[in-house]
Amino acid sequence: MAKPGDGGGEREASGLPPRGPARPSGSALPIGAGRSGSAAARARLRRRPGHEPPTPPTAGPSAGPEPPARGAPEAPGSRSTRGRPVRAFPGGPGPHPAARSDTEPTALHPSRRTEGGSLLDVVRVAIVILDTAGRVVLWSPTAEEMLGWPSEMLVGRALEELLAAPEDRQRARAALQETLRRGSWHGFTGISDRYGVPVEVEVRLSLLVDGDGAPYVQAALTEAAALRAVERDLAVRDALFEQSPLGIAVLDTELRYTAVNRTLAEMNGLPAEAHIGRTTGETLPERSADEITALQRQVLATGEPVIDVTLASPGGRAGFRSISFSRMTDRAGRVLGISGTAMDVTERYRAVAKVEGARRRLSLLNEFGSRVGDLLDASMIAQELAGAVVPRLADYAAVILLQAVAHGDDLPRHGHDRRTSLLQLGVASVQDGPTVETMLRHGARITFEDESAFGRVLRSGVPELLTGAELDALSFPGDPKVEAARDLGIHSRLVVPLRARGIVIGLLVVSRAGYREGFDRDDLAFTVELADRAGSSLDNARLYARERTAALTLQRTLLPQQVPQPAGVEVAYRYVPGSSGTEVGGDWFDVIPLPGDRTALVVGDVMGHGLRAAATMGRLRTAVRVLAALDLAPEVVLRHVHELADDLAQGPDEALLATCVYAVFDPARRRLTVTKAGHIPPVLVVPGADAEPARSGGPLPGGAGQVLDLPSGAPLGVGGVPFESIEMEIPDGSLLALCTDGLVESRDKDLDVGLGRLISVLEQPYASIQQACEAVLDTMEQGREPDDVALLLARLGREREDAPTAGWTLPAEPTAVSRARRLVRHTLADWGVESLTDTAELLVSELVTNAVRYASAPIGVRLTLGDLLLVEISDPLPDPPKERHASAGDEGGRGLELVRRLALRWGTRAEGLGKVVWFELADSDVQPPESML
Repeated sequence: MAKPGDGGGEREASGLPPRGPARPSGSALPIGAGRSGSAAARARLRRRPGHEPPTPPTAGPSAGPEPPARGAPEAPGSRSTRGRPVRAFPGGPGPHPAARSDTEPTALHPSRRTEGGSLLDVVRVAIVILDTAGRVVLWSPTAEEMLGWPSEMLVGRALEELLAAPEDRQRARAALQETLRRGSWHGFTGISDRYGVPVEVEVRLSLLVDGDGAPYVQAALTEAAALRAVERDLAVRDALFEQSPLGIAVLDTELRYTAVNRTLAEMNGLPAEAHIGRTTGETLPERSADEITALQRQVLATGEPVIDVTLASPGGRAGFRSISFSRMTDRAGRVLGISGTAMDVTERYRAVAKVEGARRRLSLLNEFGSRVGDLLDASMIAQELAGAVVPRLADYAAVILLQAVAHGDDLPRHGHDRRTSLLQLGVASVQDGPTVETMLRHGARITFEDESAFGRVLRSGVPELLTGAELDALSFPGDPKVEAARDLGIHSRLVVPLRARGIVIGLLVVSRAGYREGFDRDDLAFTVELADRAGSSLDNARLYARERTAALTLQRTLLPQQVPQPAGVEVAYRYVPGSSGTEVGGDWFDVIPLPGDRTALVVGDVMGHGLRAAATMGRLRTAVRVLAALDLAPEVVLRHVHELADDLAQGPDEALLATCVYAVFDPARRRLTVTKAGHIPPVLVVPGADAEPARSGGPLPGGAGQVLDLPSGAPLGVGGVPFESIEMEIPDGSLLALCTDGLVESRDKDLDVGLGRLISVLEQPYASIQQACEAVLDTMEQGREPDDVALLLARLGREREDAPTAGWTLPAEPTAVSRARRLVRHTLADWGVESLTDTAELLVSELVTNAVRYASAPIGVRLTLGDLLLVEISDPLPDPPKERHASAGDEGGRGLELVRRLALRWGTRAEGLGKVVWFELADSDVQPPESML
């Protein structure tokens, strides 16, 4: 029977082999072996309050642990036991049937795993209590998990029995003795687990003494592999934390620093120890700390990490840093705080900013090119240039141009100096005010000294970047613009030349103020590129303006320079050039006084645009005036012009194609004769019956309008269609409107719509005929083609009321000559112009004699006294008289020669089936009109 305290009861119960031979009587025991309290102490250590030693289970066939089932997960830190037999205790017959598995719960360790998780789940520390002889007094549950041996099988046995190698056992004994002597020992050894697999453990032995003074040895066993892994992780952590180029910080749940590395300390400009226990707001400037603290709170509250947020470096330091934060939790999921990293990304930020700046600049170049691509006005281009650079490139901008560029003149051939005339035509700023107006007044004339920045750039064409004191030498000393720039806080300025074909045509001046960074070389290079593009556009606008001015000048010189106001007709006209630049049109109008106070009204349009069309228009107008002077019928005039089409064409390979409307008004008879050649028809507005009598310069009463129905006729140069005219009687005060198609045609509406709009405008009353012209132009279709517009309005009335007229019809007999002489003499005497009597009698006698000689029908004689005396002799013979030179011996043939010599003007015209021969005499007391000279 076992003795109390020697473990015999345990051996009997577990069936283990004896613990070894009994010590002979009188042999020495290890330290403490013979003390009466040792057995009690071991019992106390084996027994915990409230826990009794477990009762061994009943032996059975399934005693001992079994390998886990296939596919079942293994416990953390355990080794695979699949197919591995359970090893018997060294020196014993094998596992006792009652031995429990290392995965079974016990009273001391119900679940074999702790709730939650901690570092001790990774690095397990098993506690074993040994007596001074090296026997196990207490075997902790962690030791059971680590090695698989249950405590019942080891308590009372020597721990060295688990060591397979004899040298390990020898070392174990030496370690025990050293611990008993010195109090501690530390080393590594291999211990076999229950399945025979050696487990390398780190062993720490410590000497313990219980309350009774009995010595014991505590052995703390830790798996060496797990410990090395933790040490390796800690070393990596230390290396990353201390040697990392990234700034690293650890903050607790109150967002106070618990650790920072040297890199972050240097980045923040504070020692590492100055961070500990303080928040970001207490270590960084307020403005920077607010942004970072907001991110920290967000990460701590939501758990969502913040990655690569770029912020400006705190404390006014130049540069940028990227910060990231993530929340930290332990293995149990408890929030421990947040960790953060900071990286200096100044170079990256600047590289990205440089790329982004290049992209923005390219976008600005493209945008500016599209905005000015279709502009041909220097002032508009200058304004677009100034507006394009503010605020994206600068805070203030001014575009200064040579006056020659603004006005479309030729560029100066000599270099620029202080006498060069400059105009400020484009301005833009980020703010307004009197100071800005002083510096950037639109249209201001710019003066400068030769040695100023303006003078140097204009003279050399080399751009300049001005800072500091250089800003004061911009133009000339005391310049108010310089003082205004100083008041606005301008600290950086670029003066860049605007060039075209190597000639400086102006300056682009851009400025930055306030907290905005000054210009750099990249800004200067970009501004030069922008200025070069603008220079080309400005020069194109200059050339366009010059060519347009030349074209308009040519066209205006070909149009009537003075429009007469004949008797019985009040004329108003407007000419509007097209909006196609130098592509002027071939529209024209004309007012031609004819004999007998008659007036020819002409409007025409040469097809096409350009200088050649304008030149053709001039030739065509001249031909019409020459033919009109012959006093031909309207249809005859157009026929002769058509016959001249080949000579009037723009070139040998281009045919003349023109439209024309030709009207002749006779105020004495109130007869209007109109014909047209493919032109839009005239519009006639007849006043109401209650309208006041028309008077020159008086108001227009309005009335009912209509489009005159005329034979269309083919355009000049086409042929194949005869020209026909219509003759009608016109009520006094009627308004005749002749125009070109640019006034009434549009790309999306019929001609009838435009004519209807014109009629509706002219039917309204107006204060004058000039006001009616303006009203018509105000209603032009906005979407019309960019064509020239010629408008001619004529108010048709009687000839002057105080102009006397007399007329007679005489038979074609020889007595008609004397009767005509007598009638003329008496009539002129009654009118008080006896000074004209002799000449008038002589010429009437000659013309009536010719009519009696060749005609066989009544002869008409008509006198009209206005500014001139008009005498008209009509007969039914259509052939015009032919002037001939009589020799000295001829008795006749001198009639027309006398008319040519004595009359101011004379001529012949067709009328009906016959003709009219007329001449004009000027009273010596009356100066004839300039149009007659």
